[in-house]
Amino acid sequence: MERESMEFDVVIVGAGPAGLSTACQLMKLAQEKEQELMVCVVEKGSEVGAHILSGAVFEPRALTELFPDWKEKGAPLNSAVTGDDIYLFNGEDSAVKLPGFSVPKTMHNEGNYIVSMGNVCRWLAEQAEQLGVEIFPGFPAQDVIYNEDGSVGGVITGDMGLDAEGNQKDSFMPGMELKAKYTVFAEGCRGHLGKELIAKFALDADKSPQHYGLGFKEIWDIDPAKHQEGLVVHSAGWPLEKDTTGGGYLYHAENNQVFVGLIVDLNYSNPHLSPFDEFQRYKHHPKIAQYLEGGKRVSYGARAMAKGGFNSLPKMTMPGAVLVGCDAGTINFAKIKGNHTAMKSGMLAAESIFEALASGDEGGKELTSYTEKYQNSWLYDELYNTRNFGPAMHKFGTFLGGAYNTIDQNFFGGKLPFNLKDETLDHEQLKLAKDAPVINYPKPDNKLSFDKLSSVFLSNTNHEEEQPCHLKLADSSIPISVNLAKYAEPAQRYCPAGVYEVESTEEGDKFVINSQNCVHCKTCDIKDPSQNITWVTPEGTGGPNYPNM
Repeated sequence: MERESMEFDVVIVGAGPAGLSTACQLMKLAQEKEQELMVCVVEKGSEVGAHILSGAVFEPRALTELFPDWKEKGAPLNSAVTGDDIYLFNGEDSAVKLPGFSVPKTMHNEGNYIVSMGNVCRWLAEQAEQLGVEIFPGFPAQDVIYNEDGSVGGVITGDMGLDAEGNQKDSFMPGMELKAKYTVFAEGCRGHLGKELIAKFALDADKSPQHYGLGFKEIWDIDPAKHQEGLVVHSAGWPLEKDTTGGGYLYHAENNQVFVGLIVDLNYSNPHLSPFDEFQRYKHHPKIAQYLEGGKRVSYGARAMAKGGFNSLPKMTMPGAVLVGCDAGTINFAKIKGNHTAMKSGMLAAESIFEALASGDEGGKELTSYTEKYQNSWLYDELYNTRNFGPAMHKFGTFLGGAYNTIDQNFFGGKLPFNLKDETLDHEQLKLAKDAPVINYPKPDNKLSFDKLSSVFLSNTNHEEEQPCHLKLADSSIPISVNLAKYAEPAQRYCPAGVYEVESTEEGDKFVINSQNCVHCKTCDIKDPSQNITWVTPEGTGGPNYPNM
């Protein structure tokens, strides 16, 4: 197929905090050195921020390095953290508030802000465009361009106007080749091109497997009398069972709104568990319900997060390209934060790329200086000093793991002479359905708890129906013959958007994919026990349209 082609110095895939920080830093360096640079960012969402979902308590360290005058420039960091309440929920009605000394200091939030990362990214995009970056929303990067020598040479954006069988409709428009001297992959957690590159270049050789959590978030308008702007609430324990790790949060943002959510680690073992329904139960705990009762839910979303940390971080360079942010897995889960680390990884990558291009480099090389810059940065120190946090929780559980992490972080600064590792794979942890207890979830009351479809409606998710399904099955028989038979087909429960169903028909059970519901969380790509589902980009602008997440 003949495609139009455009050439840039740098192409960046993804307009999240990592990709936009890369773009801004590149152009700032170019202006300082009075060098012309052509940089473009492609974003699969309908607009910048449409696919951004994060808690988020934001640490401004990287932002201050990138734009020291961010306050004067109007960055949307408006709600400074005023207090941390951390609870252990030891039942559906009981809770113990933990004193500060018994909590890892990484979870203290003095100096941080409660923000909408979608709006922070919109602001970053404005700064990038003012610096001369070209941003193309609604253009998903579908394939990698490889040069003749095997190096990465850019990306191809997705074709538009194909029917469900892949045939060209009257509206067909082929994707474009965006060629670059260097390509930056900043797709977020489990990016489908990042996944391909990690496998192709064996970037994860000798690393622990990546581990994941599924994070939920809702925005609520609440009674002003109950609102305490700046208050951060975290919890561990109920409703998650002992062998299921994770935790909940409730952040008091501006405008009488709270952000409430639950993170469920995807190494859980019970195939009957439904992360979505665990979240709906969570909101009924008195410590959470006290703020939500009488309020109105205005937004819903879900997204997987890479939480393996230092031990799971792949090599981030390959010929012609780099991985940054959550595409690599730079989140510091000990802080429950990944935005500042994603931004810093992008800024370091920008410095390496600019140095190479300024020296006359024509691209295609492996930027070993990126690795050196990372290893000499506070980002490396932060991830290294929290390397044991996730493995301790997985090996020892919420209580003993939490105690270990408190001692490690508060008294030894993460420098205990141990290197705990978790070599298990999340998707291999499910027990057989017959060996696990069935969980009977209460029906939603439509006041605090809701069903999946009404939730997906609030995410403003939309896909052009007549297009190829972007959830690819390697073997269409496996969902029924293997996953249903062994695990009661857990896709029906782990998906937070009601994408997967098993229908009983006269011909037998049938696996149904409602791809139009997909919120692009990537959980199916991660948790399917047969690793039979691959998530790829749908047609441009498809997916959720989050306003303020």
